[in-house]
Amino acid sequence: MGIVTADRIRMPGSRTLRFEGREHGAAVSFFHVDNEPGQGPGLHRHPYSETWHVLAGEATITMGEETIVARAGDTATVGAGVWHGFVNSGDGPLRILCIHASDTMIQEFL
Repeated sequence: MGIVTADRIRMPGSRTLRFEGREHGAAVSFFHVDNEPGQGPGLHRHPYSETWHVLAGEATITMGEETIVARAGDTATVGAGVWHGFVNSGDGPLRILCIHASDTMIQEFL
């Protein structure tokens, strides 16, 4: 409960923030990603849904057999158990909020 400063949840050597809700009395977790062009996580899945909200830039998101392009202001979701990933497909930084419908993050990479 209360404020969680960015410095407290910043991933080492990265601009990305990782917030695990359980540690802070919250029912959700998130990544606040700040990636350069071409960067992004490989295919992975979770036993819960994930929602992305693009804050700035452009992301090409793969969800199972579907690929979409999301830009600043867009929101996309993927269901539990579906292989997914994204890459910064724009010319500048991508800032995207990746909301996990769980108080702890569980990820399985392909």
